[in-house]
Amino acid sequence: MIVLGSNSEVAQAFVEEVLQQDGNLENLYLFTSEVETAEKFARHLQVKYLQDSEIIPLDLTNEVNFQHFERIDGSLLFCAVGYMGMDTDEGLYDSKNTSRVLDINYSKLLPVLTYFAEKMERRRGGTLVVLSSVAGERGRQSNFIYGSAKAGLTAYLSGLRNYMHDRRVNVITVKPGFMRTRMTEGLPLNPVLTVTPAKAAKYIFRAYKKQQNVVYVLPVWRIIMFIIRHIPEFIFIKLKL
Repeated sequence: MIVLGSNSEVAQAFVEEVLQQDGNLENLYLFTSEVETAEKFARHLQVKYLQDSEIIPLDLTNEVNFQHFERIDGSLLFCAVGYMGMDTDEGLYDSKNTSRVLDINYSKLLPVLTYFAEKMERRRGGTLVVLSSVAGERGRQSNFIYGSAKAGLTAYLSGLRNYMHDRRVNVITVKPGFMRTRMTEGLPLNPVLTVTPAKAAKYIFRAYKKQQNVVYVLPVWRIIMFIIRHIPEFIFIKLKL
């Protein structure tokens, strides 16, 4: 199993869900830009599950050296890479913030996903589970830089799923909605629309086992986003969303 963004709470919860439900993994690769934090999780897995893992440094704000990944392979990839950046009022005209948001959520991430998708294609099997966001369904003033990157990621995953269908590689797009994580700490999240990483991991694991295509962790988000997508533009531009 390959985990991109392995310090994410939902990524760690998903790894534990896999170990609890399917048993130990032959190989577990934890990709991270924060090695020391990942080492703590690796020790936790060793103590609780007797699961060995290998930590692979990956910083999507720099150029990725794919030669370092040649020996790495897996039938399951879980990607929880994400960076929200500054809110619009603070970060819209900050080019460094924009570049970082786009690099981490889209432009530097896609080649990594494609690299491992190709490995799965060559052996005719595998699953990519990738977290995108409901923020990518329509640009809203509060987070449209982040949302535009996630919109691009969602479109990429849709195309990759279409391309890989006859090649026995399944691509699952996950749209969690609000999730109580470090990235959303301090935000006024509606508890009815918010899910914990542990609960999200259980939903995502079930979707993985069913080989679903597009997953809203909380079904209510499918309804909410349907409404938001269909608000006429002359009304939408006046809304504070």
